[in-house]
Amino acid sequence: MMQNNNNTAPISTKAPFLSLFENLQYGELHLKQDIQAGFFGIIAIHNTTRGPSLGGCRFIPYSDPQNAIIDALKLAQGMSYKAAISDLPLGGGKSVIIHSEKIKDRRKIFELFGDFVESLGGRYITAEDSGTHVTDMDIIFEKTAYVTGHSNIAFATKDPSPLTALGVVTGMQAAAQHHLQRSSLAGLHIVIQGVGNVGFRIAQLCQHYGAKITVCDSNPKALQHAKEHLNVGICTVDQIHSIPCDIFAPCALGNAINTQTVHKVNAKIVAGAANNQLESIEMARILKEKDILYAPDYAINAGGLIHVAAQYLHQDETQAREKVLKIYDTLQSIFIQSDTTGLSTAEIANQIAEQRLQA
Repeated sequence: MMQNNNNTAPISTKAPFLSLFENLQYGELHLKQDIQAGFFGIIAIHNTTRGPSLGGCRFIPYSDPQNAIIDALKLAQGMSYKAAISDLPLGGGKSVIIHSEKIKDRRKIFELFGDFVESLGGRYITAEDSGTHVTDMDIIFEKTAYVTGHSNIAFATKDPSPLTALGVVTGMQAAAQHHLQRSSLAGLHIVIQGVGNVGFRIAQLCQHYGAKITVCDSNPKALQHAKEHLNVGICTVDQIHSIPCDIFAPCALGNAINTQTVHKVNAKIVAGAANNQLESIEMARILKEKDILYAPDYAINAGGLIHVAAQYLHQDETQAREKVLKIYDTLQSIFIQSDTTGLSTAEIANQIAEQRLQA
């Protein structure tokens, strides 16, 4: 559906994202534009079989609206799989507001977005994501009840990043036990790509458990923050894949493992917080052939979704934390099935999620 307040031409039916829409078995795609305000919003609803779709709202720049739509479509599918693999009574959705210099009034943008979410009647529930904050969720909450992570939520910690980090480190422990026969992260060398909110917290936890940490980040401020507050080694973005280590943790944007980088990976385990870490399923097969254990991204990084889902479902923080710690068992099951069948861990995770989505 295209909502357009200014009667501009509709997107072409030959748009590249339409084949992706079909291939990912959507679902719904909703667009809304307000040229005067500089607002272009996208809501992708992948699947609602298990319940209403839930996924964060990104507010970042894109070079082209097509790229923003494709990003939303891929991420919403990932949220469906993430909710299913985590056994949550929710479907998968994602939203994007394209950030541009034309936007002068941030409040107006999120008021428009709140109206957009409300117009879908509860089929999509929004939350924080890249470029959005609790204050934005508060504005959305003025317009719709279909939002979580706002100030009225009873949780003492509104930020989902601590539980995301806890889930990833729990997943690292599961991978280390399965692949390295190590019951602890102590003494392991962990290389972290990206030390933003989640990556920094992962580094903190890993350091607490006695791991040796090396980090990189394209953002000089994030890198400086890590150097000042943690005992970490520093490498360049170009070096990150080839550093010999026990665990490589992609914690930045997607496609960290692609046709250019997959053969450079010099780790025994890939386990990180980023979404869409693999360029394609073929990357998972190559990692398996190299005897590198891959922790499927949407299984290991589900802590943030579990956090916001618990808020929306009126659960408490203890219940959310207990659910996050079950990521250990989820990954152990995936690893064992991969060993038994010969399939990659990504293929096993997909099979489990797809079976649950069809139930």
